[in-house]
Amino acid sequence: MVPPGLQVWKWILFACFHWLCVCQETPRPVYMVAIPAVIQAGSEAKLCASLLQPNETLVMTISLIANEQNKILLQESSDQEFHRCFQFQAPHVESDEVQHFKVKVQGETFLSTEEKKVMIKPYSPMTFVQTDKPIYNPGQKVNFRVITLDTNFSPVNQLVSVENDVHRNRIGQWVKTTSSGNILQLSHPLNSEAPVGTYAIVVWIGEKKIYHRFKVEKYVLPKFEIKMNLNDEISIVQEEYKVEVCATYTYGQPVPGKAEVELCRPLVPNILIPIRIDEKNPEGVPDYTPPCHKESIEMDQTGCASHVFNMSIFTKDAGQKMLIDRLSFNAKVEEEGTGITQSKEKHIALSDVIGKLTFVDTPKIYEHGSTIEGKVHINVVHFNNTPIADMLVYLLEKKDRSSHHLQNLTTDSHGTASFSLNTTRMPKKNINLIVSMLSSRYRVPYFKRGHHKLSLIQPTAPHSKTFSSLAIQKMEHPLACWEGVSITIQYAIVGETVPKGSVDVIYLALSRGVIVQHGHMKVTGEVTLKLAVVPEMAPVVQVLVYSMLPSETVIAHSMNFPTEKCFRHKVSVEFSPSQAVPGEENTLQLSAQPGSLCGLSAVDQSVHILEPGKRLNADKIFDLLPVKETTHIPYQLEDQVACLRVKPRRYRRPGQTEEENEPQEVFKKLGLKLATNLVIRVPSCLRYKGKEDNGAYGEMSSFTPFTLVIARRIQFVDTIQTVRTFFPETWIWDLVEVGESGTVDMPLTVPDTITTWETEAFCLAPGGFGLAPPVELTVFQPFFLELTLPYSIIRGEHFELKATVFNYLSKCIMVSVTPAHSLDYTLTPLKDVQYSSCLCAKGRKTFSWTMAPSILGVMNVSVSAEAVQSHAACDNEIVNVPERGRIDTVTQSLLVKAEGTEKTDTYNWLLCPTGVTMTEEVELQLPKNVVDGSDRISLSVLGDILGRALKNLDGLLQMPYGCGEQNMALLAPNIYILEYLRNTEQLTPAIRDKAIKFLTSGYQRQLNYKHVDGAYSTFGQGSGNTWLTAFVLRSFGKAKSFIYIDPVKTEQTKTWLERLQGEHGCFIRLGKLFNNRMKGGVTDEVTLTAYITASMLELNMSVSDPVVYRSLSCLRNSTSDLSNTYTTALLAYTFTLAGDMETRAQLLQHLDTIALQEEGLLHWTQTSLETSASLAVEISSYVLLASLSASPLSTTDLGYASRIVRWLVRQQNAYGGFSSTQDTVVALQALALYSTRVYSREGASTVTVHSPSGAQHLFEVNQNNKLLYQERALQDTEGKYSVEVKGSACASVQVALHYNIPTPTDSTTLSIQVKPEVDCNSNSLRPRVTLKLQSQYHGKELTTNMIIVDLKMLSGFVPDLESLGRLRGSGRVDRVDTKDDHVLMYLRELPSLFPFNHTLDIMQEVRVKNLKPAVIKIYDYYQPSDQAETEYVFPCK
Repeated sequence: MVPPGLQVWKWILFACFHWLCVCQETPRPVYMVAIPAVIQAGSEAKLCASLLQPNETLVMTISLIANEQNKILLQESSDQEFHRCFQFQAPHVESDEVQHFKVKVQGETFLSTEEKKVMIKPYSPMTFVQTDKPIYNPGQKVNFRVITLDTNFSPVNQLVSVENDVHRNRIGQWVKTTSSGNILQLSHPLNSEAPVGTYAIVVWIGEKKIYHRFKVEKYVLPKFEIKMNLNDEISIVQEEYKVEVCATYTYGQPVPGKAEVELCRPLVPNILIPIRIDEKNPEGVPDYTPPCHKESIEMDQTGCASHVFNMSIFTKDAGQKMLIDRLSFNAKVEEEGTGITQSKEKHIALSDVIGKLTFVDTPKIYEHGSTIEGKVHINVVHFNNTPIADMLVYLLEKKDRSSHHLQNLTTDSHGTASFSLNTTRMPKKNINLIVSMLSSRYRVPYFKRGHHKLSLIQPTAPHSKTFSSLAIQKMEHPLACWEGVSITIQYAIVGETVPKGSVDVIYLALSRGVIVQHGHMKVTGEVTLKLAVVPEMAPVVQVLVYSMLPSETVIAHSMNFPTEKCFRHKVSVEFSPSQAVPGEENTLQLSAQPGSLCGLSAVDQSVHILEPGKRLNADKIFDLLPVKETTHIPYQLEDQVACLRVKPRRYRRPGQTEEENEPQEVFKKLGLKLATNLVIRVPSCLRYKGKEDNGAYGEMSSFTPFTLVIARRIQFVDTIQTVRTFFPETWIWDLVEVGESGTVDMPLTVPDTITTWETEAFCLAPGGFGLAPPVELTVFQPFFLELTLPYSIIRGEHFELKATVFNYLSKCIMVSVTPAHSLDYTLTPLKDVQYSSCLCAKGRKTFSWTMAPSILGVMNVSVSAEAVQSHAACDNEIVNVPERGRIDTVTQSLLVKAEGTEKTDTYNWLLCPTGVTMTEEVELQLPKNVVDGSDRISLSVLGDILGRALKNLDGLLQMPYGCGEQNMALLAPNIYILEYLRNTEQLTPAIRDKAIKFLTSGYQRQLNYKHVDGAYSTFGQGSGNTWLTAFVLRSFGKAKSFIYIDPVKTEQTKTWLERLQGEHGCFIRLGKLFNNRMKGGVTDEVTLTAYITASMLELNMSVSDPVVYRSLSCLRNSTSDLSNTYTTALLAYTFTLAGDMETRAQLLQHLDTIALQEEGLLHWTQTSLETSASLAVEISSYVLLASLSASPLSTTDLGYASRIVRWLVRQQNAYGGFSSTQDTVVALQALALYSTRVYSREGASTVTVHSPSGAQHLFEVNQNNKLLYQERALQDTEGKYSVEVKGSACASVQVALHYNIPTPTDSTTLSIQVKPEVDCNSNSLRPRVTLKLQSQYHGKELTTNMIIVDLKMLSGFVPDLESLGRLRGSGRVDRVDTKDDHVLMYLRELPSLFPFNHTLDIMQEVRVKNLKPAVIKIYDYYQPSDQAETEYVFPCK
């Protein structure tokens, strides 16, 4: 019912604004100028001005005042009313600057000036980082891009520095890098042992840092995704709760299997539960267990399973007070056939609200004496939203802090109750109505009260508040971009006479603190304004509508409307065809503005299932904005206002709560400053007859007591297959340029993964940033094939090859399975197995053969499945033949090994003819017990002694690299070889890239063994190791010329070492020597000090450096004792680096007297009795380094060195390394230095090799192929070979003979025994064998060096993961690795005569028949000749 005298219009607008004004007694010119309080420096800003009721020609001048300089923004002369907005260029400033905004309106009889504070604020460019994935496995490559935009989303070319950080270790850095086309695209490889955890890419722009984090975890991609269909909140009185769980493969098909669903109500945190102790539970059990209910349900054909839980289990429990108001729902889906499971959890709020009461069809304003008609509606929060009939409710009036009962009401069948309220006897003031049921108490089910306010209408009079108002109607959904929208606005004008029946309405649309649209119109009744939603309005458009009434009262209102997040630059991507089968050709069409540079990516959907919510989307881009919407004006911009002089009738009510609807507050909420000659601000104080009232309670002549609400100050802060072999996680990661046509087509080959690929595509152009809506490409094979075979078997074993075909079509097919023909193996069909079969929808079938390999080595096994035509019906259906993906072929490799233990004999020569022919001969003879057919021989020739090592940079030793020192042995040779190639100008980009890849990986891996104080240890635990730390320091110092090495960490390591220097200059040893056979007549400290000093001198530290000076002094005092050959050689090298030629000569002279000479070759051993190959190589290499490090070098020096080199070359293994890690590192350093000293750009030679059978093999070595690894397989494994070299270039020749012998039973100082145990009567499909191992040392030392136990699996067996975990936690075991079909155990040491027992469980994964024995080997890592082997067999027949 509309009260009499009330005029109501409804407008349909974009926006609305609320305003209050103190009316003047006579008409006069009025102006209003709105400007954002905070203006972006250098931007195109906008202000809006209105001039009303001019009675003469008036000039409006708007200016900006800063540092006493006046910049005029606008000067407008007019004798007519106007409403216009004007653009102006904001000044450029370096930091936030408060300036004054001045408006002056002047005519002959009128003058008014208003001045307001505004802030000119510079905004930093917005930078974000995009990685191809949010999560990585160790060993994968992290691809990332850095993009910088301004606040209008236009690209900015910035000078940036980027670093990659983990555990406070900087593992990669790019300094002062500029982007190409405004997109900086980089990558960083993670090493295979990268520690799991959170990593950060840190971007520096000036002093500002931007972080982008990603995870590194060891994971397997999920095959399917779980989705839950359930309510997020339920009522405490709800009797049932239905849940549905669905599982879908990444290629869209339903998952067969079962779902285990569990609903629980957890305990309140930290609550104490009584413990019950009785005879059955002497140790005590909790007296109360929170309620849980679990069910297992089969998935239906759609991949879904549903269940209805009885809620009384959770809501009527005796221990409710101990339970939280939340349920925890967990779903675990297990895939049929594979047993693969995935889980997902969700929390559900448990609400005490069982219903809510609301007012409907009730007026918001009333006239005193009228009767108010209204309704109350009860809405029950029930899962079926049913209304409640015949419910008694109470209508109350709220008075201050209490409620006054008005009426009792009863609901009808629709849950509605009507009421009528006569206001004649009620006070003349606003009425606050409440509808309620019983009073609510904590954790007691209740109905939520309804509230409604009735505002009293009063006649408009001077100095009184108007009841005219504007109200914008909310919209339920965000505004769609690029579309027109209509917004309904309701308004009421009370007690005003509107001239000509119309009013001027002004509207502004603001977004990101800027006025983006504006307008005005004369409104006469109902009107519709069409607002075009543009990208500049995203993410929120703040709409303001205001109007000045004839009484000079301003009414206004504002409303925020979320908008679709869109960009002016439209980008789209599309695949053609939109669905694909593995391996077929596809086209990606990209559309963007001409001249764009676009970043494209496509990632396996499984990655985002594993780590959801990390995709690049519009939300993340808009979150970069410094201002998305304005909510206040910074406190620095508060303008001082003088007390308002008022007449006796002006007042403010006590407890006034409508401050937010005052015009001044509406403007402040939108971050707008308003300069006007109207009084619109609620004054901070009032002046009457010379007295001031600042708003406190109390009496003042003719004043009603009032309160003043002061808003809290808020700091304005910046918001800173086909044959399927290609299975990537990241498929596309490219930068693409778009030409003048605005489109580009990219031809692609679809990967072999059966999944859905999810794209991200953004483009940068002069027109700004654009982000394409995400597009998916589902790759689906109508049916596909899986093979089951072991990693390796031993010759003589055979197994059942299984090929399983899965049909994901909705129709039946006739499938024919055919293995590829091969001479490498024999496949025997099984009895009663048909290799063509019906396979109906969602079905699977396994086909089997008995496989018997006929060769040794790696062989490929290929099987094809084809959907074929058939006249036979399948399940009464005509068979279907798919158009695409009709054939699926899978190829897998199988390694066939010979029986026994593999041995390798190598014969090396470095032959350097100088015009004469050089010849070497060797007689090859296989042992009598060689395994038949296992022998093979190869010949390799290079023009460089480092060529073989260069070829095998990642495998110089066929040994594990699982600790800190061994990892350095992998890293350091790369450095020496790179230095040699760089110094001789032979370093090609291909070689550099390969070596740097290994260097980078090694550097990252080494950080796993670093301590917080800068030291390094073998496994990164316990105390630091002085030897290893010095080794790392010297290697990192040399590596920094090739890769990034964090200088802060290097300095920290150097400081740690320096702290260990004693008073006399020697260094204190922490940790063990690498090889305990280095010990001799001198103390460990002397050898250690020589090693550290050499390391520092190699890093170009001066001999006058205090640390180096003191250490050299220590070493000079120790040169009188030369009984330790290793230490003497190391000292010779150290004093050579220090330039102490006198001491060097003394040491080399002694070494020359104890050198071992044989066939013109030179080498040294530790003692005459200790002939350790590893130590001999290391000692000889240090002598070689000492001989070559002096300057200048004579011909005699080089001749002496060449004799050592030729002996060293003869000790090389087949891969270019030596016996162990330390000897390989030092020897390759020495050989690299020798190669640099004797390098020549001239010369060529011919190498001729004569085999025992008379065959002749020719090789050419010249300057163009010096580093080329030339290898040939030979036929004769026994007999005399002769090698002949003619010409003027050196040639490195190697003959490598490989063969197997039965596993030796004799042992040296080490032994290992194994006892396999298994339950042979078990019917388990996966038999478990327990291996009980005993390792023992019988030597003369107190303890061994590090020991490696290399345990090969029986064919078809794999280690049990839980058993591996227990083994890792056992004593003496520092590390356990698995590689292919081997388990590698690192034992810290073995004490003499004390056996060490350990256990490992292995399980059969593929059944192999005629199982052969598997070998277990134990050896000293630094002295591999100390070794023992044994065999074990499967004990069941």
